[in-house]
Amino acid sequence: MSDIFGTPRPREPRPPSGRRQKVLVPTLITLAVLLFLGSIFTSVWTDRLWFKSVGYGEVFRSVLFTRISMFVAMGLIFGLFVMVNLYLAYRTRPQSVPARRDDPAYRYRLALTPILKPIGIGVFVILTAFSGSVGASHWDTFKMWRNGTSFGTKDPQFGKDVGFYVFDYPWWRFVTSFSFAMIIVTVLAVVFVNYVYGGIRIAGRGPKLTRATQIQLSVLVGLGILTRAVSYYLDRFGLLVSNGGVVDGAAFTDVNARIPAKNILIWVAIVCAVLFFASVAIRSWALPAIGLGLLAVTSILLGAVWPAIMQGFQVKPSEPDKEGPYIARNIEATRQAYDVADTEVESYSAKTELTDSELAASAESRVSTRLLDPTLISDAFEQLQQVRGYYSVPTTLDVDRYKLPGDDTPQDTIIAARELDLSGLQSSQRNWANDHTVYTHGYGIIAARGNQRGENGEPVFTAKDIPQAGEITTKVPPRIYFGEKSPSYSIVGRPKGAEPIEVDIPRSGAAGEGGGKASVTQNTYDGKGGVPIGGLFNKMLYAFKFAEPNIVLSSRVNSDSKILYDREPRDRVKKVAPWLTVDGDSYPAVVDGRVVWIVDGYTTSNSYPYSQHRSLREATADTLTNGESQAALPTDQVNYMRNSVKAVVDAYDGSVKLYEWDTKDPVLKTWKKVFPGIVEPKASIDQGLLEHLRYPVDLFKVQRDVLQRYHVTDAQAFYNDDQRWKVPEDPTAPSSSTALQPPYYLSTATPGEESPKFSLTSVYLPNKRQNLAAFVSVNSEATDTEDYGKMQILQLSSGSQVDGPSQIANQLQTDNGVTQALLPFKQAGTDIQYGNLLTLPVGGGLLYVQPVYIKRQAAEGTYPQLQYVLASFGDNVGFGNTLDEALRVALGLDEGTPDANPDTGTGGGTGTGTPPATETPTGDQTASQLLDQANEYYEQAQKALKDGDLALYQQRMDQVGQAVTDAKKAVDEAAKK
Repeated sequence: MSDIFGTPRPREPRPPSGRRQKVLVPTLITLAVLLFLGSIFTSVWTDRLWFKSVGYGEVFRSVLFTRISMFVAMGLIFGLFVMVNLYLAYRTRPQSVPARRDDPAYRYRLALTPILKPIGIGVFVILTAFSGSVGASHWDTFKMWRNGTSFGTKDPQFGKDVGFYVFDYPWWRFVTSFSFAMIIVTVLAVVFVNYVYGGIRIAGRGPKLTRATQIQLSVLVGLGILTRAVSYYLDRFGLLVSNGGVVDGAAFTDVNARIPAKNILIWVAIVCAVLFFASVAIRSWALPAIGLGLLAVTSILLGAVWPAIMQGFQVKPSEPDKEGPYIARNIEATRQAYDVADTEVESYSAKTELTDSELAASAESRVSTRLLDPTLISDAFEQLQQVRGYYSVPTTLDVDRYKLPGDDTPQDTIIAARELDLSGLQSSQRNWANDHTVYTHGYGIIAARGNQRGENGEPVFTAKDIPQAGEITTKVPPRIYFGEKSPSYSIVGRPKGAEPIEVDIPRSGAAGEGGGKASVTQNTYDGKGGVPIGGLFNKMLYAFKFAEPNIVLSSRVNSDSKILYDREPRDRVKKVAPWLTVDGDSYPAVVDGRVVWIVDGYTTSNSYPYSQHRSLREATADTLTNGESQAALPTDQVNYMRNSVKAVVDAYDGSVKLYEWDTKDPVLKTWKKVFPGIVEPKASIDQGLLEHLRYPVDLFKVQRDVLQRYHVTDAQAFYNDDQRWKVPEDPTAPSSSTALQPPYYLSTATPGEESPKFSLTSVYLPNKRQNLAAFVSVNSEATDTEDYGKMQILQLSSGSQVDGPSQIANQLQTDNGVTQALLPFKQAGTDIQYGNLLTLPVGGGLLYVQPVYIKRQAAEGTYPQLQYVLASFGDNVGFGNTLDEALRVALGLDEGTPDANPDTGTGGGTGTGTPPATETPTGDQTASQLLDQANEYYEQAQKALKDGDLALYQQRMDQVGQAVTDAKKAVDEAAKK
């Protein structure tokens, strides 16, 4: 086209064509669907490869098959039920419907009719996918129902086996809820379709329904009410696992009002459903409406009003008597469910004065008690045994026991794995190749005697250095490829003859720290762990999984490469045994010359009848968990718990072995049916492993939490609640913290035992008081097949006034001798750290032991050094370089000269056996003479400190204080004259 001068006009831009838009939108949708399906495929296929690499392919196949089957079955049941009813509603629509433009139904009909088929398909897909996902998420509930095992214990109300509540009830409750939701969605959808297509018309006095619509809705509502009747039936059993009353479980009002009400409501609901079904024939909703109203009124009167009246007018006025039998049921069930029914409670005098022979006999067996605090010596382990900046140990170390050369019995040992810590690399070293192909593993363990200190307060190592040296030896190089601090993934393996690239054993001047390549020994992983990644298909899968193209592009990923991931021991156990709750504290051990991680696994339930529910997060929180549980929790609320499985993860090849531990646990028996062969029998645990198994800390914390109240077995005393205990706050925590004191592993002997046993211990205080109420311990010696797991409570009399941890901590830190001994360190600006306050039963009393560490402030490379050990028994406090010294001062067992004067001084000087060099000042001396005397005492105290005679040092410092006090009095008296 041209203008009047013949010049061609430029073409105007055309709007985008409708065809281009129609192509773009489906393309984007297709790409999004493909990306979604690709991510699902990648996740599933890489999981398959991972499970195959650890030998648990059957677990993967079983879980996947069950989830897919339930997704398809539950999804199709839900989707088809809804769609069939929608189809019937559409097919039975009126043939002629008034068309008024002001009618919303007419506008909906115009919009939906042209695209009815695509919408139907979309609704079907959405409903199937959503309901199928819900069904698949309950695969474990289905498996437990199909394979449930009898507990051999019947509930006291209905006489049903506990297994019904743990295995059957959760599944039937889910099926009922699923069915009711399906019917509700169907009813709403059918009402909508009938409204749009004329089956329901809003006119005159109310909605008018066609005969077909009435029949369909009558049947659906009748099915819904029948489902509600089943819910009423299950509600009766649900009362036995409910919470919110005086105690958990069915109480007086539940048994005498709510359960009878549920029985009545079952029959009312059935009658109401029958009336709805009958309306199909009688063509009237009058009777069904009356029945529905009756059901509603009955639900309110019997389900709410009647129980409220009974609770208010019959139960409350005499609650202890009415609820007593049900409290007794709760006590018995709770103690059984948490495995504390056999806990021994013994009265303990906790006397504070003993004869010398009693003290000697009691204390001599305890001088080997653990002194090193695993929460404070991490820095010492790192500074003395870190070797390189890219190695690290946890902030809280673990306590185990080892039989060392020269020792007759196993010794408490502080242990940690020397793991790889990529954050310790210099910034110039941080790149993909180094992070994932060079720095791949840690090396060895670090261990120290728990009851000894070096000359300067450092740990006495029993496993140290690289290569590994010390009394704890390994038969193979202790490389740590799988641990708590391992990188997210590492790619290992080289072709035969290729030069190794993994940093293995660092030498002086290692690469990245001023040295060259020759300063490190390099290694190529040859373990059986990891997923082969040499093929292009697997490379692409893992490049997509970890969003890292270098996995495909890098020449370091070769035909012999493997990828190591999901390397944290607890995660590996949780993955191969998804039915376990995993303890928050996995710990390393040397077993048969190999470094392994030991992980405790629990079977739990929240459906044990009459048992009290507990929050795992709250029950396991203390200063070591920073207020949060570290356990891998499938649910937070439980009312049944067993340490059913001991798991072992090899630190080199990542292999996982599960061993049966609680052979009587019905939940474990059920899961062994679901996954036959994956849990090895208890008899297959060899002696080397058995020596390092211990009572799990999270289970003990939960039991400790339960026993705060459930040590009381009398229902009336339980209701009065005047014997409740509490776990003390940690006296070593910051002053602003209210976190609880953690339990402690240590070797101690309880009354009746001749020699110390490795135990897990804690204490209780009376509620809202600070004095001690009880000492609780559990035998943690797995080799002691008769007494392992035996829990013992030493209960002090209600009239005793034995100080609790906070009071003792204050006494130790303010004792005159202790403060004077620490004064030089405070004046020098040294940071003083008080370690874990341990409680030990000694000679009918309780002995407190606490290590004191010193650490230079604001100095690079410093670490806490064990300087003193404090001990307190009764009103006496002692301290020394060793526990033996502290005990002998605190307990009056000093082996000093015959002139020993045990009555000299108080506090830190109590019981010292060294005689004074100068006479004790008298009241006839002048202030000047007293001050001269104080100066002389001070000089003698400094000399004693230099010579290492702490007993004499603290006595002289006491005398310094006394002389100064007397001098002040002399000055005051002179002023009065």
